[in-house]
Formats: sequence, C-alpha cells, structure tokens
Amino acid sequence: MNELFTIARHFVAPNTIEEIALLGNGLINDTYKIMVSGQPKYVLQRINNAVFTDVEMLQGNIEAVTSHIRQKYEKQGVADLGRRVLHFLKADTGKTYVFEDGKYWRVMDFIADSYTYEAVTPEYAYYAGRSFGDFESLLTDLEAPIGEIIPDFHNIEFRLKQLDEAIAVDKVGRMNDPEVQAYVAKIKAVADEMCLGERLYREGKLPKRICHCDTKVNNMLFDKDGNVLCVIDLDTVMPSFVFSDFGDFLRSAANTGAEDDPDLDNIHFNMEVFKAFAKGYLEGTKSFLLPIEKENLPYAATLFPYMQAVRFFADYINGDTYYKIRYPEHNMVRTRAQWKLYKEAVKCLPEMKQMLDV
Repeated sequence: MNELFTIARHFVAPNTIEEIALLGNGLINDTYKIMVSGQPKYVLQRINNAVFTDVEMLQGNIEAVTSHIRQKYEKQGVADLGRRVLHFLKADTGKTYVFEDGKYWRVMDFIADSYTYEAVTPEYAYYAGRSFGDFESLLTDLEAPIGEIIPDFHNIEFRLKQLDEAIAVDKVGRMNDPEVQAYVAKIKAVADEMCLGERLYREGKLPKRICHCDTKVNNMLFDKDGNVLCVIDLDTVMPSFVFSDFGDFLRSAANTGAEDDPDLDNIHFNMEVFKAFAKGYLEGTKSFLLPIEKENLPYAATLFPYMQAVRFFADYINGDTYYKIRYPEHNMVRTRAQWKLYKEAVKCLPEMKQMLDV
C-alpha cells in the first residue's frame, strides 16, 4: 500500500490523502479510490501496458477527447460539468500519467453519487444507444489526432488472416478434428460478405469515426435518478467504423445466452434490445450518420458475433494462447456459442432492416 501512496503523491497533495482502497473489479486495469476528508475524491489506476502498449498515445487520445467534450459542454452551458465528463489530473511531471518501477499510473476525479448498471433491459439498451451515439456526435469535429491504440482491433480481414495463420501452423494438431474442419468451412463460406465494411472503406464510401469501441451498459455512469451522466472507460477510443460501437454492444447485450453458453438452445438474438438500442443510437447520431452507415447497421449486428467466433476459433487452433480458459474445450464452446448468435442475428436481418427502414 505504501507504493500506492508514493504514486498518488505525484498527483495529489500528500497531506490530504487519508486512505487508498480497492475500487471495483476491472479485468484490465487495477483501480483504487483515494479518500480525502472521509470521502472518495480521486481514482488511482494502474494502466495495463501489456494491453495498451503505447501509454503516451493512450493518454493523448483520452486528453484530446475529454477536453473537446468539456469545451463543447461549456459552450452549451451544461450544468454539473465535473460529473458529465471524465477529468484526469496532471502529475508533477506535467503529464497525465507517471511511470515508476515498471508500471504506469494515472489519477482522475471521482464522480460522486454515480452508479453503473449491469442489467441489459430494453430501457438501458436505449440509454446506451443514445449515450454512445451522442458521444460519437460530440467528436465528429475533433481536430486533434487520435491514434489507433489497438491496431486492427475490429478489422475482420485481419482477424481472418490470423485464423488462416493458425490453420497453416496447426500448433497443437487440432485441425484433425472433423468439427474443427467443419467450422473452417462455415466461416470461410461467408468470409467475403462479412468483409463488406473494409471493402467499402477502401472504395472511399465508408468513413472512420472517433468511436468508443467498448460499448457496454456498465461503461456509462448514471445519477441517483437514473439519468446518464457520462460515458466512461475511454481506453479503447480510436478511429473505427460506427459498426464497432453498434455491433459490439449488441453482440453481448442482445444475446439471450452466455458468451460461452454450452447449451446452444439458450442463444437467440433479442430484437427488443436491438430496437431499443437502435432507436437511441439513431437519435444520438442523427446529426452526422450517413445513409451508407445507417443501411449497414444490421450488417454490424451480424459482423461482431462472427468476428468473435473467428477470434475464439483461431485461439483454440493455436492452443489457447490468448484468451483465458477454464477447461480444455472452452474456446471451442465459445466458438459454437458465437456462431449460433451470428446465425440467429442473420435470421433477424429482415426485421432489423424493416425497423431501420433501410
């Protein structure tokens, strides 16, 4: 704990810090609350530089985005500004992070009386759609350069190339399994149509936007009355297609089963969640969304379970080197579940298009 106090003193006056305690259970970064006058005042966070290898770019992205949103809110006269956008403190180094003993750290203001929710109901799906749509809208005129913090993160052509490489090497001999061979055939049969977004981009028809790229209900803060305060967890903000924010949310939120559900009968695509999220998203993006982006939102809803199936499948063939597994077949179970979700989403395409009037 002494290490935490040493780090915190780079950002906060040492005589004000009373206690530093664990906060939340994040999977990527270690997070703590800094107590001042008996209340949580700041959030101390260790940045996982194994995931985010360019911390300078990471923090530069976040500073550019939060500063831009804050300036817009100031012009609009938005009240309670300190709770509507994240604020990162500068350390005594002049940067919004410090590097000490091989670790990177940052501190942000703690937003009091704020709450997150895990439940994915149509109501919260609507809030998520509207909030992430508003977030993208606020950043359409951002001139500061934003780097691709995880290159090719949502590039399906890149993910299929990784799968091809895994198949060619076949590290642990799993290509002998007839089921594995069957999934290779199924994935490759639709690969061309699933690469539509990348082709449209190369043809100059589809733009990249500044997107959140990790759209979950619990990446929003609410006040005690249930009103959205702000979008949080900005580490993955980077240029991407709007499909990233739209499709990735639905991959988890519209799945009636678990991501790794062994019972495929549990897995269906929840159209009520889709309709609510799409309604909110269209409201939030109405100032900038192009017809080609809107008409391909149903494609995005199928793309992300397909892409995740490809990623789990490639890792399975590679011998489970990327995703943590709880048992030997875990990545194959995940592959089956995501493939089932992809097929269920495909079944819903006519209804999605009708709802979006495209």
